[in-house]
Amino acid sequence: MQRLLAIAWLTWKAAFRFRLFIVVAVLLLAAVVGLPILIKDDGTARGFTQILLTYTLSTITALLGLSTLWLACGTLARDIEECQMQVVAVKPIARWQIWLGKWLGLMSLNAALLAISGAAVFFLLQWRATRLPEAEQSILRNEVLVARGSAKEPTLDKELEAETSRRLKAALEKAQTTALDAKLMRQQIKESLKGEVQLVAPGYYRPWRIDLGFAKHFLRGQPLFLRVKFNAAQTSPSGTFAALWQVGVPETPRLWRSEPMSLAPDTFHEFEIPPDLFDDSGVLTILFINANDTALLFPLEDGMEVLYREGGFGLNFARGLGIIFCWMALLAALGLAAASFLSFPVAAFASLAVLAMSLSSGTLATAVSDGTLMGFNSETSTQGHSPVDVVAIPLFRVILKVINLAKGFSPIDSLSTGRSISWSELGAACGQIVLLLGGIIGLFGIFAFSRRELATAQGTQ
Repeated sequence: MQRLLAIAWLTWKAAFRFRLFIVVAVLLLAAVVGLPILIKDDGTARGFTQILLTYTLSTITALLGLSTLWLACGTLARDIEECQMQVVAVKPIARWQIWLGKWLGLMSLNAALLAISGAAVFFLLQWRATRLPEAEQSILRNEVLVARGSAKEPTLDKELEAETSRRLKAALEKAQTTALDAKLMRQQIKESLKGEVQLVAPGYYRPWRIDLGFAKHFLRGQPLFLRVKFNAAQTSPSGTFAALWQVGVPETPRLWRSEPMSLAPDTFHEFEIPPDLFDDSGVLTILFINANDTALLFPLEDGMEVLYREGGFGLNFARGLGIIFCWMALLAALGLAAASFLSFPVAAFASLAVLAMSLSSGTLATAVSDGTLMGFNSETSTQGHSPVDVVAIPLFRVILKVINLAKGFSPIDSLSTGRSISWSELGAACGQIVLLLGGIIGLFGIFAFSRRELATAQGTQ
């Protein structure tokens, strides 16, 4: 451990020698203070937090990520190129200890910078909150600066897939189709089934039965919030639609009926409902009555969600920073792995290329979904294909799975919307991002560094 700490201390010295720590700390503090001043919010609690948390934490993540990659590549590659590593390597210390010590040094630097910038965001948020109107401060305390859990209706993916397969099989028995036609037919059948479940015709109602699970034990006497979103088949003169809600245990006094609400489509709406409306098993029954002249569609993914308070904002904020710290651990391992066998400029370019690929996962997902790199040909109304697809599409599918292991965690979105970041989520982030992805990259970097012939490295003198 003493050897690892010695290498970590040398990394700190390199960071101060490059003026990196001071420059990044100043940039982070400038971003935390400057962005909320330059970008005005709409005066509401949600708009306030969206601006302050989303922009500041995104900027902090970007600055820390780029500086981590740059220093990770520079601290190892430049030491080798300037023949400083050769002096260290002849001492009684293993190559893996040198590599791991560099990583620990980078992580301690990130921990210090993230703590400084995170504390600045937290205290600035508390101070700016006092300048909001009293009504908005109440919303901020109860709906935004909290850790809220959520519950949704069970997914119907298995049922939809089974019914889609059954209907497709029946359709194929009646008509001969090509593989492409069968794929298109399957997609159409599935979308039609989803439409049947999601659509609420005029004069009809749509029920949801949402199990609150273990949360039912601590939600007695606590208000709940419904977060809803719908799409409309037609527009209305006013741009809004009437919504009538009934929530509670059917055929009992524990039933709440709303006044007619005027809600706009294609946007999220959140409103409070009285406490203790779920039954003894923790199931909350929600009913929407469509009193409009047009059909309304509630998406299965995010059409209805129940939100409830789980804890305070401070600890939730710390857990969010913990996930960002996990991202930095992965970038530090990536930069060091690249520098283990490449020169500094090439290592930096390769690391940035991998980072850019991870940020363009949407393009990769589209190609995997279409099954080709060629895309849809609007002139012939057919899907293009290429011989490269045989290799590229399976490769993209593997790359997407790897990227999603790290991108599946979104602390910034959760914090800005008052969502709870659980300890299990933080543990999963540590396991998937640091131990799994970072571990694999780290093992490769240690292997490459151990096999590298340092004596062939050319100095800059």
